[in-house]
Amino acid sequence: MEEIETFLAMGEHGAFIWPAYALTAAVMIGFAVSSWRDLRARRKALRALEAAAPERGRRGGEAAP
Repeated sequence: MEEIETFLAMGEHGAFIWPAYALTAAVMIGFAVSSWRDLRARRKALRALEAAAPERGRRGGEAAP
């Protein structure tokens, strides 16, 4: 048990190191959540644009079969 306490204390710098890790993890999780929400919003907007657009072929404006 003493080994764990020594590890967590990080040579008396644990009070600075662990909050830095926590802040970094929080920022990275925030970026991931923000990216995921943005992706969902953009997919929704794309679906709306595709639904509103007239039928087109994939290449050269050819009509869809």
